[in-house]
Amino acid sequence: MVKNMKKFIAIILFWHAVMAVWAAEPRSPVRLAIIGLSHDAVGDFISRARTHADVQLVGIVEPNTALVRSYAQLLNLNTNFFYANLDSLLAKTDVQATAVFTTTFDHRSAVESCAAHKIDVMLEKPLAINMEDALAMAAAAKSNHIQVVVDYETSWYSSIGNAYTIVHKQRAVGDLRKFIFIAGDQGPKDAGCSDTFLEWLTNPVLNGGGALTDFGCYGADLITWFVDGRRPDSVFAESNKFKPEVYPKVEDEATIIITYPQLQGIVQASWNLPFPERSLQIYGNTGYVFAPRMDLLRLRLAGTEESELELQTQPEPGLATDDISYFAAVVRGEIKPAGPSSLQANLITTEILDAARKSIELGKPINLPKSAAWLDP
Repeated sequence: MVKNMKKFIAIILFWHAVMAVWAAEPRSPVRLAIIGLSHDAVGDFISRARTHADVQLVGIVEPNTALVRSYAQLLNLNTNFFYANLDSLLAKTDVQATAVFTTTFDHRSAVESCAAHKIDVMLEKPLAINMEDALAMAAAAKSNHIQVVVDYETSWYSSIGNAYTIVHKQRAVGDLRKFIFIAGDQGPKDAGCSDTFLEWLTNPVLNGGGALTDFGCYGADLITWFVDGRRPDSVFAESNKFKPEVYPKVEDEATIIITYPQLQGIVQASWNLPFPERSLQIYGNTGYVFAPRMDLLRLRLAGTEESELELQTQPEPGLATDDISYFAAVVRGEIKPAGPSSLQANLITTEILDAARKSIELGKPINLPKSAAWLDP
């Protein structure tokens, strides 16, 4: 019996050793494809993806041959790396995940195509041009068991991640009372966007609006995260065309007021700022926390003066240090999508933006229904 027990223990120790070696081995990179080259953010993303340990870039889908030639030259890629459609790419290689940089209008078709092939998707913000498309994408994802996440640069700001910890983990500023988020820049033309990007970004059909969609989505998404995914009671919005000669089809300025019980969110989206800005102010009933930049955080509590805080580098649970690491972890099943990148938060974000557009059209606040059938239980 002792001899058998020793043999049993030896087997257990052997398998522990095997498992330890296996666990120590580096994980295989996620096989990633790019869909679309019409969004200017794609160049930086491709450059990062080519050298990122978590992914292996296996191909780029883009039907526009002029864009293919341009990016092939810019990034020193062989044109054989590009495909006219997803099916052509899949006929050549296996794909686990895609990052989408099409027009916002084309997000739905991209997600539905990927869902049919059981491929996880990360979309450049925002999720969709309207709630109809957003719900169709959510249905496709659910029925085909894929993950859909939305990439916002603000999700990876250390200042905003730290602000979330201060508000939720430490409860340092008390109960939330006001949330102000300003996002914008000089406008896509003055900011130097490419002609391809400018053409669809200023098209109300392809973008769902102008500054309201382009930058309003940031604030609507972040406040949804900070209020733990609650839907607001009402939304009121106003918009302006300060530069109609430049952007005749869409608004270049918009303000959204999002009302919750005992909390007001104000989102200011602009194509009229002197430089790019993503600034956050959060007021509670006992203090405030400001994140004026991605690397700066200020705190003031009742009875004290404002102080600048040292940022903690450790990200919030469920987040990663960058979008590619996060998406790879989602695809591997190591992280369940949550927070500002999650599909659930972005369905609510789209609902807010839809209500804002309706409010602008009607000139009055839009009351949201108390419940929504699309919300996860």
